[in-house]
Amino acid sequence: MTYEHQELAAGKWQKLSLAMQMANIGSEVERTMKWEKQGNREYAEKAFDRALELFDLTADDQKNKKRLKEILRARESWVDFFFGGNSLRATDDSWRKYFYPFNFKARLEY
Repeated sequence: MTYEHQELAAGKWQKLSLAMQMANIGSEVERTMKWEKQGNREYAEKAFDRALELFDLTADDQKNKKRLKEILRARESWVDFFFGGNSLRATDDSWRKYFYPFNFKARLEY
């Protein structure tokens, strides 16, 4: 499999805390929403794919196994929001609210 985030997939990702991992996913989620709002579907889809890649790397990280259900549910919800019927009625603001605590904790760790 070819990764967009090759260095991260090579083991660097597992060195990050869960908060740092989720904050990075949140950055790609934010980019996706920004490009979609600006009408650039191509860039939005690329950012969406990068977010999925980071969700997958996070789910594969053994230290996160106690949070695996939440990680996979967030991934599923993200796919539903962007490509599905948005059956959960998520909004850009609800995604920002979800990722904000991870961003806050990651900044404290940095």
